[in-house]
Amino acid sequence: MAFPKTSVPIPPRMAGALLVGLLVAGVSLFCIACGEKNAQADKPGAVDVQVAQVEQKDVPIYGEWIGTLDGLVDADVKAQVTGYLLKQAYVEGSFVRKGQLLFQIDPRPFEAALDQAKAQLGQAQAQLANAEAAQMQAQLNVNKYTPLALEQAASQQDLDNAVQTNVGAKATVVNSKAAIQAAEAAVRTAQINLDFTRLIAPIDGIAGQAQLQVGALVNTSSAAITTVSTVDPIKVFFTVSEQEYLAFNRLYPTQATRENQEKRMPLELILADGTSYAKKGRVSFADRAVNQNTGAIRIAGLFDNPGNILRPGQYARIRAATSIRQGALLIPQRAVTELQGSYDVAVVDGANKADIVSVKVGPQVGSMWIIEEGLKPGDRVVAEGVQKVRPGAQVNPKPFAPQSSDAKGK
Repeated sequence: MAFPKTSVPIPPRMAGALLVGLLVAGVSLFCIACGEKNAQADKPGAVDVQVAQVEQKDVPIYGEWIGTLDGLVDADVKAQVTGYLLKQAYVEGSFVRKGQLLFQIDPRPFEAALDQAKAQLGQAQAQLANAEAAQMQAQLNVNKYTPLALEQAASQQDLDNAVQTNVGAKATVVNSKAAIQAAEAAVRTAQINLDFTRLIAPIDGIAGQAQLQVGALVNTSSAAITTVSTVDPIKVFFTVSEQEYLAFNRLYPTQATRENQEKRMPLELILADGTSYAKKGRVSFADRAVNQNTGAIRIAGLFDNPGNILRPGQYARIRAATSIRQGALLIPQRAVTELQGSYDVAVVDGANKADIVSVKVGPQVGSMWIIEEGLKPGDRVVAEGVQKVRPGAQVNPKPFAPQSSDAKGK
């Protein structure tokens, strides 16, 4: 018996409910599938960590020392004569030129002494003229009596007297010339003393504060009235240990290799506020001897100083590359754990299992640490989340993202 086919219409409300149910079921199945996939990716108990790969490259090894800035030339301005300061002719702390007047000492006593010396010179010159005239007359008498004495027209006694008078006149001329030289020296001395009343800048540079004021009595034993310093370029002194000095010279045994290394790795000046000076410096010289008390040797560096920003007396740190480590193994400093003098690193293998490895560390380079022993190129080390890792623990490695401070330190 066959039933006739009938078509029963579904109410709109039921059709909407059925559609929503189908959508919910589909979403549930999708979530279940995703959960199963994530479960397979992240095994139960895996720890989220950030890992970095061991880098191998050539890196410079830096040394750092405390330095003191000083003028390239520090010239003291001192009194060379005794007198009262009449005026100060410069602005303290300003740039002065060589020969520029800084102080004026009362010149009047020295002007009088110069006039007196010139007068004595004039007297000596007049005495020389008289002596030369007398000697010429004596010589004429000798010339006159010589032929007369031969012809017996004059006595031998007259000739002898003329000769003796001529000898005396010549001696007087010599003495007069010596007196003139002494008088000329006195004039020069008086002129020098008068010039010394003008205290001038001996070099181009920055003139410091006046240590004595107008009206003060100064003399040769007085302290420096001021100091003029050449500050462009400016000099910086720092000391390195004898071991560092020997190691550098062992790496670069000849003058040519040392100069080449100094050009490739110039000095860096780190100021008191932590900023780096824009200009790079160069080594000027090493002192002649090692200080027996400290076991260190003094090194001088030079820095260009346009604008005279740097001044003598400032403290700064000097940083320079002393050598280049070939093929150094580098990992982030935060990947290294120090405990009682030993250093450990968490290494992640191919199965994402962590193991704690002891390493031997070398110098630090920025935010990185050189590893001497215990790792090889390509190893993965835990750089973030080290405190959560235990030996044999399963980890979920993520790429290490250095912080901005780390990035700057590299």
